Amino acid sequence: MDLKQPKQIKSALISVFDKNGLMPILEELKRLDIKIISTGGTYNYIKKQGFDVEKVENITDYPSIFGGRVKTLHPKVFGGILYRRDNDDDKNEAKKYQIDSVDLVVVDLYPFSETVKEGKSAEEIIEKIDIGGISLIRAAAKNFKDVVVIPSKNQYAFLLNILSKQNGKTKIIERKIMASQAFSISSSYDSDIFNYIANSDKDKLKINFGASNQLRYGENPHQTAFFYGDLEKAFTQYHGKQISYNNLLDIDSSLKLIKDFDKNTFAIFKHLNPCGLASRKNPVDAWKDALAGDPVSAFGGIIVTKGTIHSKVADEINKLFFEVILASGYSANALEILKKKKNRIILQINDYNFPLEDIKTALFGTLVQDCDTNITKKSKLNKVTTTKPTEQQISDLLFANRIVKHVKSNAIVLVKNNQLIGAGMGQPNRIDALKQAINKAQNFGFDTKGAVMASDAFFPFYDTVQTAHESGINAVIQPGGSIRDKESIDYCNKNNVAMVFTGVRHFKH
Repeated sequence: MDLKQPKQIKSALISVFDKNGLMPILEELKRLDIKIISTGGTYNYIKKQGFDVEKVENITDYPSIFGGRVKTLHPKVFGGILYRRDNDDDKNEAKKYQIDSVDLVVVDLYPFSETVKEGKSAEEIIEKIDIGGISLIRAAAKNFKDVVVIPSKNQYAFLLNILSKQNGKTKIIERKIMASQAFSISSSYDSDIFNYIANSDKDKLKINFGASNQLRYGENPHQTAFFYGDLEKAFTQYHGKQISYNNLLDIDSSLKLIKDFDKNTFAIFKHLNPCGLASRKNPVDAWKDALAGDPVSAFGGIIVTKGTIHSKVADEINKLFFEVILASGYSANALEILKKKKNRIILQINDYNFPLEDIKTALFGTLVQDCDTNITKKSKLNKVTTTKPTEQQISDLLFANRIVKHVKSNAIVLVKNNQLIGAGMGQPNRIDALKQAINKAQNFGFDTKGAVMASDAFFPFYDTVQTAHESGINAVIQPGGSIRDKESIDYCNKNNVAMVFTGVRHFKH
């Protein structure tokens, strides 16, 4: 067999859950006089549309049995897919057992993961484990030398091009590409089933993030990079250049942060850290105060808000050079304003659930942990000092604590009137993080007197509290838990500083 020669599709087996998009394919199959084989609901659909179609049951001499669990699992079906056209023994056996070849297999699997997400009963979920479909996909993909496999409705456009532009003739490279897609889908599907049945069994892990997308480059231009997964799940892109590796990291961090705040909040991210953040009743004020927190770092950063951006806010934002903006929505006028910069990436945040687990590679393995979704509430604060925080201070302390868990450790956050005025991050010790935060706030004209401080972990010594107090900070929120907690509490009591413990550490490495 000459693999370089295109192969003509003469017969097609179709078994799909979702019938949308099937009509143009059926019309092309009819035009090319390609025999169609099908079963169950797919057969009924094709027949109803007026196309000639042969029942699988007529080929196998077996009805669909066990409530439809067994339809295509038969040697005459899988033999027609798997026999090797260039193998004399296979050809003789096919002739002996009257097995006709199947050149094209079109499958769209039962929606297993969607059924799980819908919260259906265990019985309904188990019935959405596709057996025949996944077997057809694997068989056709294995024999890609002879067979074209279309493993989901997402590949219909590829098939339509083959049928309409190439009159049903396929090249080996095209069949191999589809085989690769098929095994990717099969692997992902099996991983979803495994993770559902294994449930919370942390001793086992199956990961498949779906198709890969090559990025422009990695963290640096000399590094090749890919994204595995579905970008459209998190957001819809309206404008701008291809999203980069570094963009994606910042986008991920910014989406996780903004989830913890209300709609009247703007945040600006740079290198995985928030450099500006403010909540205000008026979105224009929220933007201006977020920018004021660090207008230098904001240059070329990522902007995020839960709210809808209108033209007044867009006019203000447009004055800054930035890479990416994310919002829950945009008015038509705002989009027109923001699109004035050709490469600016404009994204709309979709309504979706964040993963519950955080996954990282390390050494020759994978680290998995629960995501840090904790948000400390007012009722959970442990007021450990004789000086108690005022209502305004409590509001700022909780605000600061929500920010600090999204800042790289060691992390210190300074907040005043629901505005981030200074942050210290990624420092090897906590006192340096505080000094960095104070310096940043003062450099941008903020008076730290009356501000509050949040720390992502406890203070090993009272020097952090002392330095904060000396700069005018009079309320502190921290997890507590140090063997020297009393030293920090004593200092606060002597100097009329309010301090509250949360009991929850927020390291972010």
